[in-house]
Amino acid sequence: MAAGYDIECDLLVVGGGINGAGIARDAAGRGLCVVLCEKDDLASHTSSASSKLIHGGLRYLEYYEFKLVRKALIEREVLLRSAPHIMRPLRFVMPHRAGLRPTWMIRAGLYLYDMLARREILPGSQGVNLRCHPAGRPLKRAYTKGFVYSDGWVDDARLVVLNVMDACRKGAAVRTRTACTRLLREGEAWIATLRSEDGAEQVVRARCVVNAAGPWTMNVLGMALPERRTRPLRLVKGSHIVVPRLFEHDHAYIFQHPDGRIVFAIPYEHDYTLIGTTDLDYNGDPDTVAIDGSETDYLCRLAGEYFETAITPSDVVWTYSGVRPLLEDTERSAKALTRDYKFSLDQQGAPLLNVFGGKITTFRKLAEEAVDLVCKALGSPRPGWTEKACLPGGDLFGDTPQNCAVLRYGEWEQKIKDQYPWLPPALAARYCRAYGTRLHTLLDGRTSLAEMGEAFAPGLYMAEIAYLRRYEWARTAEDILWRRSKLGLHTPPDTAARLDAWLAANTMQSADAGAAGCAYKAPVSP
Repeated sequence: MAAGYDIECDLLVVGGGINGAGIARDAAGRGLCVVLCEKDDLASHTSSASSKLIHGGLRYLEYYEFKLVRKALIEREVLLRSAPHIMRPLRFVMPHRAGLRPTWMIRAGLYLYDMLARREILPGSQGVNLRCHPAGRPLKRAYTKGFVYSDGWVDDARLVVLNVMDACRKGAAVRTRTACTRLLREGEAWIATLRSEDGAEQVVRARCVVNAAGPWTMNVLGMALPERRTRPLRLVKGSHIVVPRLFEHDHAYIFQHPDGRIVFAIPYEHDYTLIGTTDLDYNGDPDTVAIDGSETDYLCRLAGEYFETAITPSDVVWTYSGVRPLLEDTERSAKALTRDYKFSLDQQGAPLLNVFGGKITTFRKLAEEAVDLVCKALGSPRPGWTEKACLPGGDLFGDTPQNCAVLRYGEWEQKIKDQYPWLPPALAARYCRAYGTRLHTLLDGRTSLAEMGEAFAPGLYMAEIAYLRRYEWARTAEDILWRRSKLGLHTPPDTAARLDAWLAANTMQSADAGAAGCAYKAPVSP
């Protein structure tokens, strides 16, 4: 290692959201020496504040975004195959609302949605009589006709973590709660200063930098190239509310509104319904984004125009908001901005690749294209590999992604329950969904519930806390209760405070580094 540098690597990725995580994973799998830094927790901002959907984006057809929709529809099934534990098919019901889009237009749009990309897992769309279908029962009697189509559900925060876990086990160094505070180009390398939350600094020498900082992309770009101007981002706030369960069936809804927006109502965490999202231009600090009263009123009012049960702000049990970094277009409203992505590659010396825009469904393709550019810029083109690879825990029926994994998920879950009969069924089901085959690591050597350790809160045992700290970079109660899980919805109000106090008093080393390929000594990876 050259004097003055703590780490030397091929690629420094700035940003631990879904784009940065996917890029780090892909690059590490191609043999590059990778360092990933994130100023907060993994997926602590936009990437954990989505509508939790893997979807083509039906409404984008109205804006003639056919290329984006096709790309997303293809990726939809690639992702379902790669991580069938944190993803699942989901059927959506669109009630027809008189005075808005006519039925022929909806039928045509759904036909196009079905035909734009090959489907091997998800069924096609169809019309439905809401007077006879279970999804019609919670709706107001005026809604008699509707349409049903397919998309997918995803645990967005866990998707990020799994990508980073895979990057780590392929050799990437991972630095959470570590900000990149300085980027200086010196000839054919970047010299970066990384500062952890305790103030400790490391100096990294990287042959290439990827700026995947989401809402902070322009900040990082300004730090690296203060003299350059590039395509700006437009920040758009999206907010969601969670209310007690409004319906018993397993379908989701997509509701139209006269203002042109659509809102989803999705089954959530067994006992709840997730409703969102809004689209508002945002000029504040992305670190402090939060829902406001007008957004809550809007979502309650729109949902109440469809459901028989009235929804008021007092029914809301939880909210979350995120800032989407979308490509600027002064001709379009916030709701109409493209969710596609663009790259800006600066090669006036060591390469700097800036990532603009994107959506969670297309993250893998974005990462693949980004790493193609990085490898070419570094003079060592290497083929992509992630399309045919499972994410950690997703190898339910073998190492190669298969259609059957998501279609036969229930069969696999029952096998796990039979293998661990001492686990309460609800707990076993949650472990299966959260960890997939990684649950064998969580449960290794344990043969009874007593061996899981103390129940810190209902459904949360010390064994799981230890696993999340060791393998998934969890350090705080918020990490554990709201990003690695959604136990915050199911545990007593004082759980977070008690857990933070316990975590502070019981420190341990987490997997904040990878293994092979870089010029530094790394601890055990997950």
